[in-house]
Amino acid sequence: MAGASDKARFYLEQSVPELQELERKKIFTKGEISSIAKKRSNFEHKLNARGSQPSDYARYAEYEMNLESLRRRRVKRLGGKVTTHAGQRRIFFVLDRATKKFHGDVALWMQYIEYARQQKAYKKLNQVITSVLRLHPTRPELWIYAANYAVETEGDMMEARSYLQRGLRFCNRSKDLWIEYAKMEMIYIAKIVRRRRILGLDENRTQTPQATMEDNPDADVVALPKVTAEDINPDLAQDDLVDQVALQNLNSTPALSGAIPIAIFDAAMKQFPEDALLGERYFNMIVGFEGVPCYLKILDHIVGTLMAAMPTNPLVANCYVWQPVVGVKATSPEFPRGLGVALDRLEACAQRVQPRFPLLRRTIDWVLSYLGVQELDPDIRTVLLVTLKSTLGQLQIELEHRTGENGDEAAELLERLQSHSLDMFVELTMAWALHIWGKNTRLLALSGAPLG
Repeated sequence: MAGASDKARFYLEQSVPELQELERKKIFTKGEISSIAKKRSNFEHKLNARGSQPSDYARYAEYEMNLESLRRRRVKRLGGKVTTHAGQRRIFFVLDRATKKFHGDVALWMQYIEYARQQKAYKKLNQVITSVLRLHPTRPELWIYAANYAVETEGDMMEARSYLQRGLRFCNRSKDLWIEYAKMEMIYIAKIVRRRRILGLDENRTQTPQATMEDNPDADVVALPKVTAEDINPDLAQDDLVDQVALQNLNSTPALSGAIPIAIFDAAMKQFPEDALLGERYFNMIVGFEGVPCYLKILDHIVGTLMAAMPTNPLVANCYVWQPVVGVKATSPEFPRGLGVALDRLEACAQRVQPRFPLLRRTIDWVLSYLGVQELDPDIRTVLLVTLKSTLGQLQIELEHRTGENGDEAAELLERLQSHSLDMFVELTMAWALHIWGKNTRLLALSGAPLG
């Protein structure tokens, strides 16, 4: 125990000049300095004694962070220059000791990483990330965090790819890692597309509209021939043609054509053959990137691959059924045609997939999302309501014969219907659900009946 006390005293003595300086500058009073010293002494003796826990280090670091925050506010109020070096160094020292003693505690590492990132101590942050990945290479969330940091903070997509690819070598059974890799590539494509639009590089520069008298025969002016810079210097037209060819070649590169997300999807499905849930997760993730030009091409590939491998799977059928309306606004002229194709596919898939419940449940969610559109055409709304009624009838049959069903699924469905103010459907579904699962507390609460 004497050794622990000596070590604690040694660390405390190192902070004495700092505390004296704080008292001399009247940032803290003499009583507050004594309280700080006593608190640090308690922490140090606990940390250096036998049986110290990771939570002891975490609380010590949190105390020092709060103390540093208070010091900065008081310095700012007194009109002095706010410096962070001493407080930062002390907090890093506590966290460094913590991660060396409990290197298996990921929560401590994340506290260390988050503090370094908050303080914009990027050199220290890179060192900590490297250390934690070396010690915990089988934790996919750490590889994902490192990749996100590389993209969001450093803007280095190559480094982010390196993190994710190395992570997949150690965690090739992590579905989240495969999804995040494809998602990061889609975010990268979206950023490039947005930047090209801002710079005007996505426009066809070879087409120049010519206004003529034939276009407007009632015009009161004589149309003059349009003289361009290319007419004066023909070399400029040749240069512009070269630029246009370069832009077309850029559009066909794997980075913009969607080839990289497709390759990631194919590799993931080889790793997880016939995993319909993973395929659906990919589909839903890509649907979120509506503004990316290549996203429809990627969706076609995903649906085609899944249908070829699992044509009777309900999750795959859900992606196949609603693919025609993905990216089409419910108020656009193209929506009725896409909806018609989707409903035809739904009718065909509902007859062959087993079990039908996942497809029917997801169909109701799709229909409700469109019924929530305020400017929806009345005829389309009528079609969707008929589809909802039919799907609810089929779903009720499935729930009645579903093993282990206790009424919670019906209650969740009723909550969704109530949120869209579909009172007629709520009443019919409620009567059916209470008839079968009359003692379910969620159903009773929704119906307003007494629970006793």
